[in-house]
Amino acid sequence: MLRLRLLTWDVKDTLLRLRQPVGESYAAEARAHGLQLRPEALSHSFREAYGAQSRRFPNYGRGQGLSSQQWWGDVVKQTFRLSGVHEDGVLTLMAENLYRDFCSAHNWEVLPGAAETLRQCCQRGFRMGVVSNFDNRLENVLSQCNLRHHFEFVLTSEDAGFAKPDGRIFKKALRLGGVPPEQAAHVGDDYTRDYRAAQAVGMHSFLLRTAGQGEEPEVPPEHVLPTLSHLLALIEKG
Repeated sequence: MLRLRLLTWDVKDTLLRLRQPVGESYAAEARAHGLQLRPEALSHSFREAYGAQSRRFPNYGRGQGLSSQQWWGDVVKQTFRLSGVHEDGVLTLMAENLYRDFCSAHNWEVLPGAAETLRQCCQRGFRMGVVSNFDNRLENVLSQCNLRHHFEFVLTSEDAGFAKPDGRIFKKALRLGGVPPEQAAHVGDDYTRDYRAAQAVGMHSFLLRTAGQGEEPEVPPEHVLPTLSHLLALIEKG
């Protein structure tokens, strides 16, 4: 059995997922302002705007003096501009509304098995924390989705100043948890940012891989979670 004291968790697509595609949420907001826009086109515009903003201002512009609200506001406005909306007042209003909406359970849902797995891990006495490439709304999102109470700390990339796979965010989590890396394991769904990055600082690592995802050859089967419900059995076997 692995001698683990601390479990750290990714959030998006590990514990929570969006209730609907981004384009659907943006189209609903546009309709509230009398604009008819196709969700698929908005999803495409969003990917383009988000990608460009991420390259220009990594980690929500944390190192360049932006707040995450400014960062996201620019992404939202650019998404709508790429879809043909150019009225500044409407763009500002939609950006404010969507920033607020994505801070609540209105747009997020808990993945199957997540709440039960977290509860069981707490019962077994594991200390728990979050390590997520998220902005500072995450505390509120987790509270709204009734998961926050499971965690001793919530470490976002905006707060830390480093984004996964940068090892410094994991080292900060280990300091917050007060354990050496060999007594900690990280659970996430991204091979590079979660699985490999945690291993690189000496932590154990589990990769949530749902059916249909690509196979990365270097992941031993005892590190792969078909669902979160498999976690405790793998820890106890390890």
